[in-house]
Amino acid sequence: MLKFPYGNSDFYRIQTNDYFYIDRSSHIRLIEEAGDQLLFLRPRRFGKSLLLSMLENYYDVAKASEFERLFGHLAIGQNPTPKHNQYLIMKWDFSMVNAQGSLVEIRQALHDHINGCIEQFQIHYQDLLNYNLTFNPNNAIRSFQSVLAAISQTPYRLYLLIDEYDNFANELIMGRAEMNPEHYQTMLATEGSLKTLFRAVKSASSGLGLERVFITGVSPVLMSDITSAYNVAKNIYFDSRFNDLCGFHELEIQAILTQIVAECGFKEDKISQALSLIQTFYNGYCFSEFDSQRIYNPTLTLYFLESFQNE
Repeated sequence: MLKFPYGNSDFYRIQTNDYFYIDRSSHIRLIEEAGDQLLFLRPRRFGKSLLLSMLENYYDVAKASEFERLFGHLAIGQNPTPKHNQYLIMKWDFSMVNAQGSLVEIRQALHDHINGCIEQFQIHYQDLLNYNLTFNPNNAIRSFQSVLAAISQTPYRLYLLIDEYDNFANELIMGRAEMNPEHYQTMLATEGSLKTLFRAVKSASSGLGLERVFITGVSPVLMSDITSAYNVAKNIYFDSRFNDLCGFHELEIQAILTQIVAECGFKEDKISQALSLIQTFYNGYCFSEFDSQRIYNPTLTLYFLESFQNE
C-alpha cells in the first residue's frame, strides 16, 4: 500500500522512507533564475513548509554526500544546477513565535526563536565553522551578525529560508484573545523588532555573506508594511511558472486514484466517484491569470487519498 505523508513536511524523511511524493524539484532551476530574494505566498496548509524542506536538502553543503539518495530519482537529480549543496542553510519559522502577552514578551519570543535557530545552525555546521558564535539573548540581530562573521571565514555563503514570515504578525493584526492589535503597529515602528530584523537581512545580502533568501507566507500585508526596511524581495506568487509549485494537478490525482484502485482491488467506477468528490471539495485554486490549470489543495487531498485507500 502507498504511504501518504499527511502532516509530514520533512523532505528528507519522505524520500528516505518511501512516502508518496509528487515531484516538484524541476522548479528549483526556475527558482534560481527568478532571483536571489523571493517571496512566495499560498494559503495555509498548502505545502509551503515541504517546499522549503526540499530547498534546504538540495542546497545544504552538509548533505552533499546524500544528494544522489535524495534527488537522484527526481527531475532535478537528472540535471542538477551548479549551486546544489553549495550553501550553509538557516531556517526561521515564525509560526513558532508566540504572539500572546505584552509587547516586550512578543519581542523576546521573536529573539528567542531566532537565537534557537542560530544554535541549531552552529551545531549542524560545527565542523565547518572555525569561529565562536556570540549569542545575545536579548538581541538576536547581534547573534545573526555573529553568524555572518563566522561565514566570512568559510568559502560558503548563507541561504536563509523564512517560513510563515507573517504568521505571528497576522495574529497581532487579528487582535485575538489577550492580544492587542496596537502591538502590530509598534512592532513596525522604525526601531520595532520586525523592521529592524528585516533591515538586518537586507544589509546581510549586501556582501556580508547572505546570498539567497526564500520567504513563504499567506499574505502580502506585512511585507507591504515593512517595505522601507526590506524592499528587495521579488514577489513570485502570481508568476505562472510557479502556479503549481505547491499543489497537485488533476491528471496526477487521477493517476494515483487509478493505482490505489488497482492495488486494492476496488471496482474501476470508484476512480470517477473519488475524483468527483475531490473536484468538488479540494479543487479550484489558480494563482496566475496566465495559467488556467486548477490546483488541488495538497494537504486535504493527501488526507482523502489515505482514507480512500484504507476505507
